[in-house]
Amino acid sequence: MFDKVLIANRGEIALRIQRACKELGIATVAVHSTADADAMHVRLADESVCIGPPPAAESYLNIPRLLAACEITGADAVHPGYGFLSENARFAEILEEHQITFIGPTSEHIRIMGDKIEAKETAKKLGIPVVPGSDGAVNSETEAMKIAKGMGFPVLIKATAGGGGRGMKVAHTAADLGLALSTARAEAKAAFGNDAVYIEKYLQKPRHIEIQVFGDGQGNAIHLGERDCSLQRRHQKILEESPSPALNAAARAKIGETVAAAMRKLKYRGAGTVEFLYEDGEFYFIEMNTRLQVEHPVTEAVTDIDLVLEQIRVAAGGSLSIKQEDVTFSGHAIECRINAENPRTFRPSPGQITYWHPPGGLGVRVDSGVYQGYRIPPYYDSLIGKLIVHGKTRNECLMRLKRALSEFVIDGIETTIPLFNELIQQPDIANGLYDIHWLEKYLAKS
Repeated sequence: MFDKVLIANRGEIALRIQRACKELGIATVAVHSTADADAMHVRLADESVCIGPPPAAESYLNIPRLLAACEITGADAVHPGYGFLSENARFAEILEEHQITFIGPTSEHIRIMGDKIEAKETAKKLGIPVVPGSDGAVNSETEAMKIAKGMGFPVLIKATAGGGGRGMKVAHTAADLGLALSTARAEAKAAFGNDAVYIEKYLQKPRHIEIQVFGDGQGNAIHLGERDCSLQRRHQKILEESPSPALNAAARAKIGETVAAAMRKLKYRGAGTVEFLYEDGEFYFIEMNTRLQVEHPVTEAVTDIDLVLEQIRVAAGGSLSIKQEDVTFSGHAIECRINAENPRTFRPSPGQITYWHPPGGLGVRVDSGVYQGYRIPPYYDSLIGKLIVHGKTRNECLMRLKRALSEFVIDGIETTIPLFNELIQQPDIANGLYDIHWLEKYLAKS
């Protein structure tokens, strides 16, 4: 096992990793920008190192400074959390070159799955169903038109690198294709430094279903069920639940085993999420995230498995402590992402939290790195906490969520709590009848 883990992240995920390390008896190192000097994960770590000014490029994304922090503190492993450098293959390689363990997949697997086209080809070879589309990047409007007409409109233009909805445009008709193609390329170039795009069939009313997988790099891999992440705005998830209201046990077992078998063939190491669009009983692979997900707590709630602890164990060379037959699913869990944003315009709302009262009680979990008096900096993602509730049934879970939201008080800034209070009153949400377009249509009407 490791002696000391440096956590190359900030906010709630840094604190989550820190807690898992402490339960394993591992010392922790927090890194922080000058803007995060008073952050909770910094206060609670065994050691802390300032790695630069507020801009992420000069701190949390600065590999030489992170490496220096490892050397200064003697950290023998790095946990990247999610975001920042968590899916940066070169970062993983550099750490290994310096005999520091990267708590995550191999750099090869990160690189394969980080390129959307290569990931899709790899998924095909591994027997995972994929969305119909181009075999690779499209190089001209003429080529794109030929492919699109062959599949039928509408089609989706997507950047081969990156995510989060950037470099992604829909062409509903042939007349839309040229503009969609050029816009997607421009966005991809600006966001990722790579303007390569490809084309997929655009599904009309799909759900976003993702399968949590875990492997030990030794040929053992399991799945931990699915999460339904269909409530989205501009391709950004805001609420996730497990199990999905759209799947039955047979469908869950079938797609889960398909994905787990693929990870065994790949000899995948650590936590990963294989994401699908699901429509009319069919799954279509869209991407794989080679890291811990923001929404991992809902899986922990229904399986009672600590994913972060398991990540650390496997990275230290251990084999999986769980077999597929040992995985049991209990009840229902929902996560709401509490962002420092205006609940209607989603405009960021940095500032000082003047009052903080998180909910509690049976089946309620709040993952957050903030506290009363904490000043939210304007430089980073607006996520300030995650409210996770668990119940024996979906209805019990929804009632518990209503109760927990009513107890959650955050003053001094705007948050998305009022939006969640509104959404859980909607019949479609209560009945699980929503797809990836539902929220944007709802917001446009209200």
